[in-house]
Amino acid sequence: MMLDPEFNNHNIDQLNSNNLPQLEALNWLPLAVQYAPLNLLVNVLISLIIITFGAIVHKQFWMSLPIIMHEFIPSALVLAALVLILVIVLNFIADKHKHYALRELDLHFSSGLIFKKLVSQPISRIQHVELKRGPLERYKNLATLQVFSAGGAQHTFEIPGLDLETAQRLHQFVLQHKDLAQYG
Repeated sequence: MMLDPEFNNHNIDQLNSNNLPQLEALNWLPLAVQYAPLNLLVNVLISLIIITFGAIVHKQFWMSLPIIMHEFIPSALVLAALVLILVIVLNFIADKHKHYALRELDLHFSSGLIFKKLVSQPISRIQHVELKRGPLERYKNLATLQVFSAGGAQHTFEIPGLDLETAQRLHQFVLQHKDLAQYG
């Protein structure tokens, strides 16, 4: 790509950052109401499996463990349970702080409770989009929209916890408008 030798910024007025569009003013839409409880259930089940495995290791009879292990494992299980409870609660609260916004030329996803993250993708730079649905998502009629940027093998970002109809409409909108946005 060759740059125009006549191009420069000397005669162009400087932009005033106060006049730029405000992302906070976007119409942020929440994820489906079923998403946070479903994620909570999955996290609780995984935590119970971890704690159960630790308890089985502690109470197993097929091999003898050193005495120090018998003294250490109960304390480790209590500590692990407390950490897992904290992580579960924080994830549940964080799931309620995930939002997305769609405008004519771009798609945005906001997440994070302590560390905020905002991802914005111009629709003209979207290579393709995919709908992803695991067994629990299918059971709750949810979907995850994966957005792939031009030039990247991995997805740029994903919007989880969308109800299926909304995810399909977003998917179709991006497919219909990604090429038109380049010429708009």
